[in-house]
Amino acid sequence: MNSATPGSSVDASAQGLCDFIDASPSPFHVCATVAERLRAAGFTELPEADAWPSAVDDEPGAGYFTVRAGSLVAWKAADRGAPFRIVGGHTDSPNLRVKQHPDRSVAGWRVVALEPYGGAWLNSWLDRDLGISGRLSVRRGSAVEDVLVRIDDPILRVPQLAIHLSEDRKGVELNPQRHVNAVWGVGDRSTSFVDFVAGRAGVDPAAVLAADLMTHDLTGSSLVGADRDLVSAPRLDNQGTCYAGLAAFLAAEPGGSVPLLALFDHEEVGSTSDHGAQSELLPTVLERITLAAGGSREDFLRRLSGSMVASGDMAHATHPNYPERHEPGHLIEVNGGPVLKVQPNLRYATDGRTAAAFALACAQAGVPLQRYEHRADLPCGSTIGPMTAARTGIPTVDVGAAQLAMHSARELMGAADVPAYAAALRAFLSPE
Repeated sequence: MNSATPGSSVDASAQGLCDFIDASPSPFHVCATVAERLRAAGFTELPEADAWPSAVDDEPGAGYFTVRAGSLVAWKAADRGAPFRIVGGHTDSPNLRVKQHPDRSVAGWRVVALEPYGGAWLNSWLDRDLGISGRLSVRRGSAVEDVLVRIDDPILRVPQLAIHLSEDRKGVELNPQRHVNAVWGVGDRSTSFVDFVAGRAGVDPAAVLAADLMTHDLTGSSLVGADRDLVSAPRLDNQGTCYAGLAAFLAAEPGGSVPLLALFDHEEVGSTSDHGAQSELLPTVLERITLAAGGSREDFLRRLSGSMVASGDMAHATHPNYPERHEPGHLIEVNGGPVLKVQPNLRYATDGRTAAAFALACAQAGVPLQRYEHRADLPCGSTIGPMTAARTGIPTVDVGAAQLAMHSARELMGAADVPAYAAALRAFLSPE
């Protein structure tokens, strides 16, 4: 096996996050981007279907990863009895996805039928130039191959209703079945939308057996504000964590623990899939790491008791136009440092012992720590934290970086929070 020995400094920046997001329009592309950077750092990919060779003789720091569809797990070799230190996140973001039979003709318009994925803030998707990304499942002889697709041309647009046609000029309550379909031309067209996408991907349309396609905003990520101290980008939730977590993981040094990065698809829709956080993916990989290092199942179960997970997801900054929607006494600022998230009814997995571990990590990294609680009279979102803790039995802390406009087509966070978040996660992975 190859050996990866990254340095200890955290290479993370706001511009680096922008570049990462622009390279990763879908969960499949997130995994491809992360995998490319891991390979460049000397990591070896281990397909799940293969026998994983013994890692008994590996030097500390040897790196490996495995990919299952839109999810990825990466780790660095260490002593087989060392506990795991895990940073988790999710690769998916709310958006509009293409239906199985998308082709429609309405009032002379060529229309592509879309539907919301996750809790997409629908009005933010109107009147935007949209591209298409995802994957095609293609027949290759008797086998099926997945082909990544990315079209960055403005081929789709979901048009807003003119104010003159709304009742009392107060707008329209968007119906997810009727009001988020996209136009892509006028008149008749013999080519179906999926065939069009296949052609752009260089694939024979007749060989396409299935398609997982989604829209993405074509406006590039950028640094904004008079002092360029803010990041405006799509998919900050949760590619902000994917990027910061990857930078932290590459900089982490195995010692008394095994650094591990776990990025899951399908968090925005409950994580119940073969590769979501509620699947067997993480527990299986953790056990296989132990077995490959010459350990037993007893060794695996024992090392879990000393392990810990930081469930990374973005956090709500206090909104200047709606400060009353936030818990009093819990001001959360952008560029104010990482956010520790607590919710006593376990929408977040944080408890006193795991909160203390992350507070120590922030102190080790030299970055400030903010503490978030949700208003008790508003429903609180959740993360992969509670389900990861339940699936593995590993104590878990929920953390994030502050942002505005969560689940919008474009979101906003602080530029200084990017390196601070990565530094805290790196300290969590390599506690002193």
